[in-house]
Amino acid sequence: MTKDSNPGIKRSVSLLESHVGFKLDTILKHALRARDSYTLDHSERVVSLAEQIGRHLGLDEHEMDILSLAAGFHDIGKIGIPDQILLKPGKLSGEEYKDIKQHPIIGANMLRSLGNPILDEVALCVLHHHEQWDGKGYPNGLQGEEIPTISRIIAVVDAYDAMTTTRSYRSEIEIQQALEVIKQESGKQFCPKAVQALLELCSKQPLNSKACS
Repeated sequence: MTKDSNPGIKRSVSLLESHVGFKLDTILKHALRARDSYTLDHSERVVSLAEQIGRHLGLDEHEMDILSLAAGFHDIGKIGIPDQILLKPGKLSGEEYKDIKQHPIIGANMLRSLGNPILDEVALCVLHHHEQWDGKGYPNGLQGEEIPTISRIIAVVDAYDAMTTTRSYRSEIEIQQALEVIKQESGKQFCPKAVQALLELCSKQPLNSKACS
């Protein structure tokens, strides 16, 4: 699927332009691609996959708009992470991992700085997309229903895409293996409803994240 044929991407652009008044989506994407093209490609795949989960869970139109935007911008805060950490080919050290964990906060602050009510909603979902159902995530250690529904959807899709694509420091794994990992983390790292939606969708047709880029 090409970027131009992705209805989620088109809706994101339209929503942003109507509320912000200029092509913020394009500006942010150019900035992110200049830093790390993988992160931008990953984010665009996450939009497509997250929307499938959102529709399956019956999100309303407004929730779907926020989901599309938040999925597209969930890693925008990585613009503020130093290159030697963001682009490191090997495993991160403890201190480097602490730095990378700041990206949801940086991203949320970037979006909130624009002073737009829609982007404030998006910022909240971006802030919490690394929270975990059992409360062991970051940045605030939220758990269960405390975590925004949209953040819970992004968390599952983010992990699924990360596992099924190759990075410089590790190879991709098979879709079924990734699904098994996610299934085992249901009720721990991930929201059970979001996991179940992913599993149900994949039981009909495996979601190939690379086909969405």
